[in-house]
Amino acid sequence: MTAAAIRVEGIEKSYKDLHVLRGVDFEVASGSIFALLGSNGAGKTTMVKILSTLLKADGGSAAVEGFDVATESLQVRQSISLTGQFAAVDEILTGKENLILVAKLRHLKNPGQIADQLLAQFSLTDAGSRKVATYSGGMRRRLDIAMSLIGNPKVIFLDEPTTGLDPEARLEVWQIVKKLATEGTTVLLTTQYLDEAEQLADRIAILHEGRIIASGTLAELKQLLPPAKIEYVEKQPSLEDIFLALVGTGNNESVKDRS
Repeated sequence: MTAAAIRVEGIEKSYKDLHVLRGVDFEVASGSIFALLGSNGAGKTTMVKILSTLLKADGGSAAVEGFDVATESLQVRQSISLTGQFAAVDEILTGKENLILVAKLRHLKNPGQIADQLLAQFSLTDAGSRKVATYSGGMRRRLDIAMSLIGNPKVIFLDEPTTGLDPEARLEVWQIVKKLATEGTTVLLTTQYLDEAEQLADRIAILHEGRIIASGTLAELKQLLPPAKIEYVEKQPSLEDIFLALVGTGNNESVKDRS
């Protein structure tokens, strides 16, 4: 069996009388994509902050790559990267300068070479010399994730990575997340979009009012419902189908620069 990259047992967190997390338990296998699915206010971001050592839990325990988040926070931070809900990029700098800055902060050799490699990996080479203020939302998110990968973290937390993105940019981020997992990175993403969890996750945990109310693979979760009735209906294209058909996707242009 694949070892657990993340292990959470009985995590609790409250803000005065507001109980945000009420005994949360789950495990994330190494090299897998795990989706923490829930509506706004379910406690997803709080859970990510605890796992990334930005917040202390009131009770329970959690470990990332075998390191306790409460007592071995330095080792945890060396193993992870976090991409928040809003792109943490400097608009005054160019895309390449943002990447070089992070590489230097991590005391890595050849920061310029690292930046060039990531720009190419995320289809941002042509935009690398432009100020980030000129980037589209999808380009900023791609740059943000690229910055998170500097230093080759074993675990990456993506907190609502596609919030505010258009359908085409969402697909670009999905492709990046899938590629990360195939390369061995463990990905924990939070989302309120059901289709996102369905498309990306190896396992899904549904967080509701501070508790995990169901978890498993998509197939396992489907078994919680009664068998579907077979009905023959004419399938109409969705608005997303129409949009992507009109603008074009699946070609190289879909991942190139768009302002």
